[in-house]
Amino acid sequence: MMGHIKFIAPVLLSLSVAWSGTAYTAEPTKAEQSESAVQVPSPPKVQPLPLEELRTFTEIFDRVKTAYVEPVDDSELLENAIKGMLSGLDPHSNYLDPRAFKDLRVSTSGEFGGLGIEVGMEDGFVRVVAPIDDTPAQRAGIQAGDVIIKLDTHSVQGMDLNDAVNLMRGKIGTDIVLTVVREGESQPLEITVTRAIIKVTSVKKRLIDEQYGYLRVSQFQVDSGKDLTDAINALKDKTELKGFILDLRNNPGGVLQAAVEISDAFLDDGLIVYTKGRLKQAELRYSATANDPSDGLPVVVLINGGSASASEIVAGALQDQKRAVVMGTRSFGKGSVQTVLPLTNERALKLTTARYFTPSGRSIQAEGIIPDIIVEPSKVTKVAVRQTVKEADLQGHLSNGSQKAAEEAKVSNEAESKLLATDYQLNEALNLLKGISIYQRGELPRT
Repeated sequence: MMGHIKFIAPVLLSLSVAWSGTAYTAEPTKAEQSESAVQVPSPPKVQPLPLEELRTFTEIFDRVKTAYVEPVDDSELLENAIKGMLSGLDPHSNYLDPRAFKDLRVSTSGEFGGLGIEVGMEDGFVRVVAPIDDTPAQRAGIQAGDVIIKLDTHSVQGMDLNDAVNLMRGKIGTDIVLTVVREGESQPLEITVTRAIIKVTSVKKRLIDEQYGYLRVSQFQVDSGKDLTDAINALKDKTELKGFILDLRNNPGGVLQAAVEISDAFLDDGLIVYTKGRLKQAELRYSATANDPSDGLPVVVLINGGSASASEIVAGALQDQKRAVVMGTRSFGKGSVQTVLPLTNERALKLTTARYFTPSGRSIQAEGIIPDIIVEPSKVTKVAVRQTVKEADLQGHLSNGSQKAAEEAKVSNEAESKLLATDYQLNEALNLLKGISIYQRGELPRT
């Protein structure tokens, strides 16, 4: 869930893996500061401290110090108390020790060490929100929704997320065995993943069927908005485009400002997202600018259960503004805002401070984005058809003047056909996009 976060700069919780629900950046830009780096003041009314509970805390602290089987350092006990206080709030609020805080600040640079998965805690186990594109985890076969129950020989149950992430870290080139429970499998699976430097290319592009642009956003980083605009312009330079497929499947989120900029690349007016919290500073609104590099061409957005946070902002904005057809399966449902507040001694507090809403006022939290057209992942098998004689099979048939060009096109489309044959959702998105394009050009009769 790389949700959006306010850091005194936003960031992605990804250490050796990516964490749950955040998006940060090392140094905030002005735009990010206005969005994310909200200084959170003390509440105007100071509530009296609960003296009875403080006495209980002090008594427990003293008894642990004197009666625990082994000596325990005061600072360790206090840090554990802080972690417990935050973990009891929600799955995304937590305390960042110096190592975690350092990793968090650099993670959205697009290169970090680890496995390449975004994870969160659920019922005492680690759940995979999404594997990141082109990483060891994805290549090893880790899937969104997998529940990790064991890391090598260590049971995950009872660990906090930081401990699990620390175990997944390790020397580049070393292996770790993830034991996962997967829906539809009767037995746990053991998957070996080799740790590596993770280099994330946030935006990828290609032409499909010659005139349709395919844009894959795997993660929302600081420069993703600019990268997507550049990708759109590069595709426009190659051909006269008829539409776009924006693929946000298994995209766990990231920097909020990137989500706003990517939404803006397809809009020329209107609200994109707004946030609500207890503090006035947490109430923010983001609207589209007049520039529309997509030129108003038809758009189909692909999402699934691994699309979280910033991905849901984009899908929700384009859906509410009637700018795109959203296709796929219901998204993850992470609609809360985390603010990362640096503390002393190179530590930080990551605290949930607001919820975000789509332009029509929908809260995504625990609900997700429901596609306009639901398309489940499927494998389609071609039905064998008895060969019939065609004109080209007849002896002495007239040749086609463009035969050579047709043969060249056939060769160039082989890779594309293979991709569409193995990705049913993408194939359906392309078919829908073609239909919209044909209809808008007036090539079909309108009633």
